[in-house]
Amino acid sequence: MSARDPHLGHPVYRDMPTTIFEKMSARARETGAINLGQGFPDTQGPEELLRAAADALLTRSNQYPPMAGVPELREAIAAHYARHQRLDLSPQDVIVTSGATEAIAASLLALVRPGDEVLVLAPLYDAYLPLIERAGGVARIVRLTPPAWRISRETLEAAHTDRTRFLLMNNPVNPTGIALRDDELALLADYCVRHDLIAICDEVWEHVTFDGITHKPLMAFPGMRERTVKIGSAGKIFSVTGWKVGWMCAAPPIATLLARAHQFLTFTTPPHLQWAVAEGLAQPESWFSDMRAGYQASRDRLVAGLQEAGYVVTPCTATWFITIDIPASGIAMHDVTFCERIVDEAGVAAIPISAFYPADPVTHLVRLCFSKADEILDQAVARLAAFRAVHATA
Repeated sequence: MSARDPHLGHPVYRDMPTTIFEKMSARARETGAINLGQGFPDTQGPEELLRAAADALLTRSNQYPPMAGVPELREAIAAHYARHQRLDLSPQDVIVTSGATEAIAASLLALVRPGDEVLVLAPLYDAYLPLIERAGGVARIVRLTPPAWRISRETLEAAHTDRTRFLLMNNPVNPTGIALRDDELALLADYCVRHDLIAICDEVWEHVTFDGITHKPLMAFPGMRERTVKIGSAGKIFSVTGWKVGWMCAAPPIATLLARAHQFLTFTTPPHLQWAVAEGLAQPESWFSDMRAGYQASRDRLVAGLQEAGYVVTPCTATWFITIDIPASGIAMHDVTFCERIVDEAGVAAIPISAFYPADPVTHLVRLCFSKADEILDQAVARLAAFRAVHATA
């Protein structure tokens, strides 16, 4: 095989397009558009965390930390979940990773055997499918639809076969901006227990919930403690997405396998960032409440501005994202067309919801990120209002 061979490389990656997030962010950079597409804040992050990281960089070790994570962070994660979610975890149940995506990859590579089926709920994070396939698994898609995005027993059972071994789920949900309801979580737990499935729970948005909603981890439901991988992200909790500090929590037999996969992916995560995150997780409840209140205010500001401009916004109770209904807003465009047009004509980048479906997509919704400064959100609203004024048909 030569470097010019058109069949060079693994087909999972060889035939894969650039992610929609990188594509739209690149368009924003090229055009100078306001980037409400890719989910990241436009601040540096909490000063106390930055100072803790800087101090650790200068005064503590910069050599390889323990593969599973520095003891202080593993202990802090276990204590944090005991305090906030009443989970009984030991530090040995926690493996620190270089971001949540690495945790998802390590979980799939450690647990999925060739031919195993992994149940996923669409719309879904775009990393899920290639990682499942690269691990030798087969994705079984449960398609959810707006406006409720509800999970039902009928759809779960229709997707199940005798080769289904895992459930990979995201809660709170990107891109829909919802937190799963108690009855849905109970349904998923019962489904996993009855069919002897392991649940891989991508819960990176667990602290970014609004309107008094409290995140409930699937691991806490009856029968799930020994069959759940719980994945978290300091980047989402502390608004430092570039730090790429994540973790996965599981009962010892599973955690041992996760660590073996992790050691041959990134092996370790920068120690000064781990020590800083450990300090962050010990912050009082008021810190997390204030963080949520700040993002809820940003959500409300963007929603109010868009509604005043004539856009129909679907409900959002979690994450950094809201969605707008294009045809309900009087604009006769496919979501991809709308996103391409507003970059060039309005100077705003967004993400089409159809990008989160592997097949038979929903095509009338567009995702916008509100983790931005007030003036940026106001500018984006003004630009989108002008765009709608030109293109609305009703």
